[in-house]
Amino acid sequence: MDTMSPGNDTRTNGSAAIGHVTIAPSILYFGTPVVLLSTENSDGTANLAPMSSAWALGDVMVLGLGGTSHTAANLEARPELVINFPTPEQWSAVERLAPLTGRNPVPDQKRGVFLFEPDKFGAAGLRPEPSDLVRPPRVAECAVQLEARATRVQADAAENFRIIEAAVLRVHCDPHLVIPGTHHVDPAKWSPLIYNFRHYFGLGPELGHSFRSQTPRPEAENAQS
Repeated sequence: MDTMSPGNDTRTNGSAAIGHVTIAPSILYFGTPVVLLSTENSDGTANLAPMSSAWALGDVMVLGLGGTSHTAANLEARPELVINFPTPEQWSAVERLAPLTGRNPVPDQKRGVFLFEPDKFGAAGLRPEPSDLVRPPRVAECAVQLEARATRVQADAAENFRIIEAAVLRVHCDPHLVIPGTHHVDPAKWSPLIYNFRHYFGLGPELGHSFRSQTPRPEAENAQS
């Protein structure tokens, strides 16, 4: 039987020993694509919100949102949405949206940190364009846009979050990213904006960090100037 000290885990990988420590990170964002969700408000206007808990199961996108999220409330009442994928160059537009909420009054859990903003597109400097099959608009500047309909909105086990299953109805893509003569996205040309422990990355060096980051790296921002 192996003997391990508390907080340590030593294993063998080939001829090299790997030492591990036990940690309790406050977040588990190990690197996921950022998406901008456009939904419809009760008055018919559009809401736009950034999020990074999105992944695909076939033609279904699974989304994770906070329990008090305005986007989640919109989807419970009006299930149509667009899942827009920004590129790394658009990280600053995403970050302009990050401290904003479309819910008024601001929920207690967000008060003092988030601000109410009814015009999310304008605040981010992004342009809405009409969708084909759903009411919420697409983000014109995003290279990939998925029109979708939420088929299930449910709470997680602890009832802190909302888990949304959204069936993708139509995919819009920048033609530059499509392999000619096919319906395939060229992975050599597509580079998503990645959210990595509240820092923004492309498929390369760090581009910046979220206003909520607990490990700010000002030198990364200086490198961009």
